[in-house]
Amino acid sequence: MEKHITTPLTKEKVQDLKAGDYVYITGTVYTARDAAHKRMYECIENNEKLPIDVDNNIIYYLGPSPAREGHVIGSAGPTTSTRMDKYTPSLLDLGLKGMIGKGKRSVEVIDSMKKNCAVYFAAVGGAGALLSKCIVKSDVIAYDDLGTEAIRKLEVEDLPVIVVIDCEGNNMYEGAHA
Repeated sequence: MEKHITTPLTKEKVQDLKAGDYVYITGTVYTARDAAHKRMYECIENNEKLPIDVDNNIIYYLGPSPAREGHVIGSAGPTTSTRMDKYTPSLLDLGLKGMIGKGKRSVEVIDSMKKNCAVYFAAVGGAGALLSKCIVKSDVIAYDDLGTEAIRKLEVEDLPVIVVIDCEGNNMYEGAHA
């Protein structure tokens, strides 16, 4: 089924999304990759404030290439999600409702998604140039020293993703959909 959603990603919106749904996201999405996740995890461990409010938000596992002249952002394809798996349950416990990446997730992440009513979207790997056309604004908001792995606040319009794992644990990577 095709659905259009606008952020923030509330519990009610998440519960309406099912594995296999084609979704177009409009609104604010944050980016973070390995190094930023490690720093956020250290903030959580040290009871420090995170640089972004993850509650009801989406993190896109993205480290874009530099923007060409006249463009908001460079190629914006997803990175492999499993590299964030050790940090993800802590962010889900703080209210993170959605993640965008590519590839499978660990049992621990899926269990935490079910516990916290969250969803995992896949974006098409290798289509970063096309995905970047859905990004209308990009601002680095934390960890600027990480370069492409800095945390960015993106404004997106109809960013195309697929629900791969829904909040009930239904997983397109398993069973007949694999």
